[in-house]
Amino acid sequence: MRSLALVAHHERATAREHAQQAEHWCAEHGIEFWMPPGDAAALDLVHVGSVRPIAEADLVLSLGGDGTMLRSVRLLEGAAVALLGVNLGSLGYLTEVEPDDLADTLAKFAAGAAEGGWQLDERMMLDVTVNGERIGRALNEAVVEKAQSGHTVRLLARIDGEPFTYYAADGLIVATPTGSTAYSLSARGPVVSPRHRAMLLTPVSPHMLFDRTIVLDPTEIIEIEVTGHRAAELTLDGQAVASLDDGDVVGCTPSEATARFVRFGGERYHQILKAKFGLADR
Repeated sequence: MRSLALVAHHERATAREHAQQAEHWCAEHGIEFWMPPGDAAALDLVHVGSVRPIAEADLVLSLGGDGTMLRSVRLLEGAAVALLGVNLGSLGYLTEVEPDDLADTLAKFAAGAAEGGWQLDERMMLDVTVNGERIGRALNEAVVEKAQSGHTVRLLARIDGEPFTYYAADGLIVATPTGSTAYSLSARGPVVSPRHRAMLLTPVSPHMLFDRTIVLDPTEIIEIEVTGHRAAELTLDGQAVASLDDGDVVGCTPSEATARFVRFGGERYHQILKAKFGLADR
C-alpha cells in the first residue's frame, strides 16, 4: 500500500482522534495520507486536506457508520478501490472493524491479502438514469417518492420495456441486495443476501391491494414513469438528486462498477442480522 485517503463522520466524538492515529501510522510507514478538504477542516486537520480524488488512493478508510460508508462509495464514483469501514457508531451492516483495532488492521491490509488474511467483498450497485441521461449510482437504493406530504404519487413501473402496473403510493424503491436491509426493509421488503445479484422493486405505502416486493433478475431493466400532475423526487442512497414531473422516466440497471469492501475472517452478514433483530440460536 502506497497511499490512503480517509473519509470521516464529522460529528463522531472520537473521529479526530482516530483520524490522527491513521495519519501517524501512515507517516511511520511512508504511506501518503490525505482527506477531503471538508472532512479535514471539520476535524481541524487542515494540513492533510486535499482536493485530490480519494479514487486515487490504494485504500479508502471510512470513519463512522454505514452512512459514512455510503458517502465514501459516492465519492469513489465507481472506482475499483478497496474500502475499509471503521465503526464509530452503532452496529452497522457495512463497517468492518472497531476503532481499537485500527493500527493492527492497517498493518494487515498493508501486508497483502494472503498474509493479512483479508479479502474483497464486492457489492452490486445500480446505474440510474432520468429520461435516458445517467444521473448517478446507488449502493443501497434509488427511490422515486412523492414531493409533497399528504398526497400519494402515481407511478407506472415497466420491466424490460413492458408496463407492469400503475402504483398509487408514497413511492417506489429499487434496491440492491445490500439495500434490502435499508429503506426497502422498512417498507416490508425481503432480506436478500448481498452475495446475490438482484434488484428489488418495493412499493412504499401503496394504496392498492398489491403491496409486495418483486425480486428481479439483474439482466432486467426497471423503469419508473411519473404520471399525473403530482411531482416526485428521486433520491439515491438518501441523497436527493432530481425533481421529477409528469412524463419523467427513471431507469435502473445493475452497474458494471462494484463497491469493494475489505473483509477479515468469515462472513459477518448473518451475525450482524441476528444482532440487529435480537434473534436467538434456539
